[in-house]
Amino acid sequence: MQMGMVGLGRMGANMVRRLMRGGHACVAYDRSAEAVSALGREGATGAGSLADLAKRLAPPRVVWMMVPAAVVDDVIAELMPLLGNDDTIVDGGNSHHADDLARAARLAARGIQYVDVGVSGGVWGLDRGFCLMIGGAAPVVARLAPLFDTLAPGGAAGGPAPHATASRGYLHCGPTGAGHFVKMVHNGIEYGLMAAYAEGLNVLRHAGAGAAAGTSDAETAPLRDPGRYRYDFDLAAITEVWRHGSVVSSWLLDLTAAAFAKDPALSTFAGQVSDSGEGRWTLQAANDLGVPAHVLAAALFERFASRGGHDFQNRVLSAMRFGFGGHLEKR
Repeated sequence: MQMGMVGLGRMGANMVRRLMRGGHACVAYDRSAEAVSALGREGATGAGSLADLAKRLAPPRVVWMMVPAAVVDDVIAELMPLLGNDDTIVDGGNSHHADDLARAARLAARGIQYVDVGVSGGVWGLDRGFCLMIGGAAPVVARLAPLFDTLAPGGAAGGPAPHATASRGYLHCGPTGAGHFVKMVHNGIEYGLMAAYAEGLNVLRHAGAGAAAGTSDAETAPLRDPGRYRYDFDLAAITEVWRHGSVVSSWLLDLTAAAFAKDPALSTFAGQVSDSGEGRWTLQAANDLGVPAHVLAAALFERFASRGGHDFQNRVLSAMRFGFGGHLEKR
């Protein structure tokens, strides 16, 4: 198939490369001319603008966007007058599922089809393949199946229809918005998994506290039995052994073990953890649906705290302790 890619960042560029490896013809556009040129040297057709990209695609055209959620509407607004009946816009970024509904309706009025695709795979997707969670009308999704089949990890098809593609790494999850809804929850789960690994490893890292000199003052809770906490664990070795046969083994653990092997102190990281929105939206959905999501909430709030979001509330706590007990902060 021929398709156009808008956005040649860490994932978009590799998706183009994987599609070209699979024999698809790709027209590529990005605000960075160098990004376009780089893929042009690898076989893609470079476009100098969205108008140029639309001209280089044969109807019915497929334009796949891999751009930040904040600019999706701007890109769509620029594409709308350039596309026609039965052309398709695919949003592969991390958009809110409610936005998909509005966009699909707006585009349908002009005869343009809309498909939302949650994409997981990160910078490793070029070789490993990308997991695709797809929302949209079934006939449109079926027409794009060759693209999905090439981008996904692959494998033997199996399972009852309409889920036979799930074992290949892509799934038509439902109508418009379904793909991004599933990806939203996927990322919320990811937050929780990452937090669990991080908290457990932090316990291991501090398990030698009993060997340190104790502090005896009114502001410090004493360690009940220091003799029980005199371990000096090799976290690089522990994360590596967990990768082999453990029930907590995973790709996330593989990446964690690789990070410890390279830098046991993780000294190149400041510990300020960003969130791109999906964790917040997952909790909003849980709240709307009346469904508890304790772990996901804690994981999201920990990210807020990592960026200093808890600084003022901690000052409030300190002020209250000083007020009722004269407790001074330890320096």
